[in-house]
Amino acid sequence: MKKKINRQLMFISAMAVVVTLLSMAAVFYHIFQRQVLDDLRMYARMLSGNGRTVSADKIEEELYAGAGGSDAADEPVRITVISPEGTAVYDSNADVDRMDNHADRPEVREAFAKGEGSSVRRSSTMRRNTFYFTLLLEDGSVLRVAREAHSIWSILYRALPVMLAIVCVLLALCLFLSHYLTKSLLAPIEQMAADMDCIGDKAIYEELVPFAETIRQQHDAILRNADMRQEFSANVSHELKSPLAVISGYSELIENGMASGQDVLRFAAEIHKSAGRLLTLINDTIRLSELDVIDRNIPFEELDLYEIAKDSVSILQLRAEERSVMLTLEGSACKMPGDRQMIEELIYNLCDNAINYNNIGGSVTVSVQRVEGRPVLRVRDTGIGIPREYQDRIFERFYRVDKSRSKSTGGTGLGLAIVKHIVEAHHAKLSLTSEPGKGTDIAVTF
Repeated sequence: MKKKINRQLMFISAMAVVVTLLSMAAVFYHIFQRQVLDDLRMYARMLSGNGRTVSADKIEEELYAGAGGSDAADEPVRITVISPEGTAVYDSNADVDRMDNHADRPEVREAFAKGEGSSVRRSSTMRRNTFYFTLLLEDGSVLRVAREAHSIWSILYRALPVMLAIVCVLLALCLFLSHYLTKSLLAPIEQMAADMDCIGDKAIYEELVPFAETIRQQHDAILRNADMRQEFSANVSHELKSPLAVISGYSELIENGMASGQDVLRFAAEIHKSAGRLLTLINDTIRLSELDVIDRNIPFEELDLYEIAKDSVSILQLRAEERSVMLTLEGSACKMPGDRQMIEELIYNLCDNAINYNNIGGSVTVSVQRVEGRPVLRVRDTGIGIPREYQDRIFERFYRVDKSRSKSTGGTGLGLAIVKHIVEAHHAKLSLTSEPGKGTDIAVTF
């Protein structure tokens, strides 16, 4: 990243230096052109006496005086007098008999039209520009003064060594500054990366604070998930040991002939019960693992929440009768989008949990209705209830408020954890109200 920033800063600096030098050269050359033309204008007006007339003798006299007695042909300013017909009647540097008609020259046309004119023509062979200024005299003739000057490319070529030296110095300075700026820019980021726990104590960029907080939260979430997985693995191992120990112990007694008659039947029943609990635990563990990695954007179909609840209640009626619990359903048809298998698991686990933790002669009421236009599933029981200090934890994996009662009913401690995952997958809201000795009310708003 540092190299990339350095390269970009150096590229921008080099472009800025080159463009600045070229722009300054163009600006200075423009100023130079204006200065040359202003000098020619002043010279022409001086020769013409402010636009009246001019004679060859006066021109020669002015040239001779200005040149300090030298030959007029050596004078850098060329003077030409052009008649109204466009023919040259006098030229300080050439034979007028051999000169072409000047009526089509732009500076001459402009003088005839506006009283003054100017133009600049470049010689490609000499790499020089000739500046012309024309002045219309009172007798209708045109006085033209001209001089040669270097073109902008010639000036740049002559100034190239100095310009290259300046560019090298500036680039060296830019290289040093780019390294310094890159180091200064990245220093807070490097500090943040080295110690994200002390973001507030370090001078980092304000714009990076939300980004850093997000990374820290994700980092904390990853650590929590790792701890949860480790705890989950330990809990699974612990939960598997109990039924496996029962199966192993009773089967060993039967194998060694240490059980007979009624003992064999009792041991077989215990083995069957433990195997069933083991199978349930394995199925719940597998299902929970599937829900952990399931795509939250799973395709939903239109479901009738009441019909699914009706089927689940029908399946659990026998279990409720065995526990002397009255299981009833209330409500009416309620359409909603969702995954059928998940909704069936959700209702089954909530009802099964309400039956298992109920009192003899208690009741479980399942209701389906719309509240403010949203489908709501409620499962109310008259069971043992949940103390307030445990209510935030009952949806954790393997968490049991009454461990002895859970194992006696065959619970795995994963039912409500599965419920929580299904609720999140459907972007629903889960609320719980419970009071020890009076029962529990769980509502899921889709």
